[in-house]
Amino acid sequence: MRHVAPIAAIILGAALMSAAPRPPAGENPPAGDNFDKLVDQFFDDCWFPHHPTSATAAGFHQYDTSLEDFSRFAVTAQVTCLNSFRARFEKLDPKPLGPEEAADRELVLGTIKAALLELETVRMWQRNPDLYASTAAGGVFVIMSRNFAPPADRLRSVIARERRVSRLFEVARVNLDNPPKIYTEVALEQLPGTIGFFQNDVPKAFEAVTDPELRADFARSNAEVIAALTDYQTFLQEKILPRSKGDFRIGRDSFVKKLQYEEMVDLPLDKLLTVGYADLHRNQERLKQTAAMIDPKRTPQAILAELQRDHPAPDKLLDAFRDTLGGLRDFIAAKKIVTLPSQVPPILQETPPFERALTTASMDTPGAYENVAREAYFNVTLPEPTWSPERVEEHMAAFNRGTILSTAIHEAYPGHYTQFLWVQKAPSKVRKLFGSNSNAEGWAHYCEQMMLDEGYGDGDPKLRLGQIQDALLRNARYIVGIEMHTGKMTFDQGVDFFVKEGHQTRSIALMETKRGTSDPTYLYYTLGKLQILKLRDDYKKARGDRFTLMEFHDRLLAMGYPPLKQVRRAMLGDDSPTL
Repeated sequence: MRHVAPIAAIILGAALMSAAPRPPAGENPPAGDNFDKLVDQFFDDCWFPHHPTSATAAGFHQYDTSLEDFSRFAVTAQVTCLNSFRARFEKLDPKPLGPEEAADRELVLGTIKAALLELETVRMWQRNPDLYASTAAGGVFVIMSRNFAPPADRLRSVIARERRVSRLFEVARVNLDNPPKIYTEVALEQLPGTIGFFQNDVPKAFEAVTDPELRADFARSNAEVIAALTDYQTFLQEKILPRSKGDFRIGRDSFVKKLQYEEMVDLPLDKLLTVGYADLHRNQERLKQTAAMIDPKRTPQAILAELQRDHPAPDKLLDAFRDTLGGLRDFIAAKKIVTLPSQVPPILQETPPFERALTTASMDTPGAYENVAREAYFNVTLPEPTWSPERVEEHMAAFNRGTILSTAIHEAYPGHYTQFLWVQKAPSKVRKLFGSNSNAEGWAHYCEQMMLDEGYGDGDPKLRLGQIQDALLRNARYIVGIEMHTGKMTFDQGVDFFVKEGHQTRSIALMETKRGTSDPTYLYYTLGKLQILKLRDDYKKARGDRFTLMEFHDRLLAMGYPPLKQVRRAMLGDDSPTL
């Protein structure tokens, strides 16, 4: 979920603007012109200078030599800039704007408020040691992973970013103040993989570069990064871990504000919990019913345990996903599920080392303004070579036959990969660059159920059981996120909830609860799915005989991925509750 625009598109847009009729002298330009200029200023003067890695991923490569700065001076400057643009967008009267511009203004303001909440209240730059190592690795990864420029040019950008890494860790030493123990533990868990990434993966990515002077510069900068990471690892282990006694919980007030700003959801948390528990219980009942279709004489737990053992060997896992994708594409076309903007499949690969501690699978798509390197990567986390056989088996249980299918649907067809192909054609710069997790993750999670509902797998109860197991995982995220961050559930109780109520292995439960400590609102999977299901039902009633599933899906995806409140307003013309 990282997006932006190609230089060619910017030039084309400028040409079109210059060809457009100008207002007569003395008249004010249309409100839309003022809004577009303000949007450009916001991204150019405020957002991308403070988020250069996101700019690179989105396709704006003038930021490729910069790296995020979390110093107190830079944080203060960012807060000042965001507040300035917040005031300017708030001052802009939405009434003269068209409905799309008014919605974009609302989306930008929500994003600004969310960023200010993060910087001033949640303050991960003070509390999360992993932020610094992940920034170093992520900043280099987005340059080496796509061929948007010749290897030598990209290597120069890598060197420029690597030369900023030592400063990044100096800032970390100043900023980190009593972090939560789990945050420091996660950082230490990921650091060996991050060090290995710079030792092995980065040099391998630039083997084609032969310029001796450039290679010597890279050898020096890369060695400095490895040394800085190694020193940082020692610093965390010896200095930070013993005094990591902070609270990971963001609290009720911040939780409510995050939902309002990021997802445009303003239901009281008690109401949200009622909705979440109701869906959890529905899926638990569906689990029982589906298990009985397989063998009514055995318990659902026994059948699920057997299903979890039906997985490929770790070295065959990527092939199993690859074999699934073609069948999904064919089914989507035959059943007219949604328009696929491209027939080029994503590239399957192992999850990058610095992301493995908190995810089992993910999709890395090109930014909306990336016009050269169009590769998309479907990342799958394989077991680590150092793991015990028992831990390997627990990890692979998450990749049984049913969950491989639901994961392939979620990440690729017609989930994330399909949606972000549509984002390339979103109607505005704001829609190409900003959106909501409840839309993006809600859409992908919705697709897991929808595809089976439409007949994929011919009603195979084992596939349905895998889909329900993944739904229960998202139900557990929904409830654990709220309960942990509002102080009603401890970390260990969160792990137990994933195991007992979500029917997950303890290995997956531990990973998921760790993630929840730093991703508090990861309820957005189930939240978004339920919003889309309600929207579909209401849209079907409004369209009557004219309703088709493809038209509904295409219209939803054509908007980008804004909060579903905005989607509902555009498709149905109302502001009624989304749940």
